[in-house]
Amino acid sequence: MLSFRWWMVTVAVLGLIVGPGPINIFSFGVFVKPMAAELGTSREVLSFALLLTTIAGALSNPVVGALIDRFGTRPTLVWLIPTTALGLFARSLVTPSHLDLFATFFLVGFTGTVTGPTGYAALVARWFDRERGLALGIAMAGVGLGVALVPALAAYLISAFGWRAAYRALGVLVLVLAWLPAFFIRDPAPADLARLSDTRPDGTLAGVGLLAALASWRFWALTVAFFLSVVAINGTVAHTVPMLTDRGVSMALATTAVSASGFAIILGRILSGWCLDRFSGRAVAVAFFMVPMAGILILAEGGGAVLPIFGAALCGLAVGAEIDLMAFFVSRYFGIRAYGRVYGTMFSLFNAGNGVGPFIGGYSFSHYHGYGPALILFEAALVLTCLLFVPLGPYPYPAPRRAGAAQPAAASA
Repeated sequence: MLSFRWWMVTVAVLGLIVGPGPINIFSFGVFVKPMAAELGTSREVLSFALLLTTIAGALSNPVVGALIDRFGTRPTLVWLIPTTALGLFARSLVTPSHLDLFATFFLVGFTGTVTGPTGYAALVARWFDRERGLALGIAMAGVGLGVALVPALAAYLISAFGWRAAYRALGVLVLVLAWLPAFFIRDPAPADLARLSDTRPDGTLAGVGLLAALASWRFWALTVAFFLSVVAINGTVAHTVPMLTDRGVSMALATTAVSASGFAIILGRILSGWCLDRFSGRAVAVAFFMVPMAGILILAEGGGAVLPIFGAALCGLAVGAEIDLMAFFVSRYFGIRAYGRVYGTMFSLFNAGNGVGPFIGGYSFSHYHGYGPALILFEAALVLTCLLFVPLGPYPYPAPRRAGAAQPAAASA
């Protein structure tokens, strides 16, 4: 049982390496200049195309969550992951037409959510209880591994074969790392679910439905907090490569800074997951979102070879925590009865922020000839993020207090 549960975590790690974060957001910086040069467009236009990608993801995430709740994780992923690869192939065929550019970016955003955290978080949350924070943290560390590896791989492919071939290669990578392992996924059987504190004595899953979650102020406090955090952090990281190369930093060093943020994401995911199983989630959240404030300041002011890498790593620690925190908080504040739909809806709104931040950065560069105004706005967003976590209160669906101790779940709303 134990080894099989952790195999599900391994499958999640592999799939999230090529999830929408590493493929769309964190690799965006290495594609910006070659795409702008060949297509004859601006960074602002490309940033708007990325915004459309995240809007499309916001539209499709609740659908993916509902399909997982209805049909299970394995069927949903097996049938839909190939559409992500097809979307990346379509992006490699984009023309200088803005309509064509926007349409292909929207397509990738809509199809790419199936390789995102929604399905994998639902799978892991249903296999784990007391160790749920750590298991989710390790699973979501796949995003960090992807951020560490995919931009560097994309940069190599672009330099060797061009950006179009790079997108086609990423499509193949999605099939290898996400689609093939999905055939080995198994959703927990009723006997497995009975071990969870989220399961009532009659065998039904505890938790609220989607409408009840949407009526809760906690849902919106968490959603706004995570939205603001991703606007600030991903808006900074997505423009790290052009920001640094504009200052004369080499492409190799700028890409290293992004890779450093990827490795920091891995650390942030695992560390935040470990902390969530032991300490107040509110305190963990505030601590992790204070860290990127320093990282953004360093990227805004720092020079040399070491400081940009350190600044990007500090941002990466928070990126590492945010999806892990979201996945954990949804299970503890709303239960797992409608986990896919609740998490998918929250993540869809969060996912829209992935494009808002880079767009703000691109707008700042185009209109103010630098990233300073955007970085100031990002710092303010992180302050508000921390404040939103403070009043959340205790979990309605906590883990058992000790190993083997079942704990009555809160009544469904």
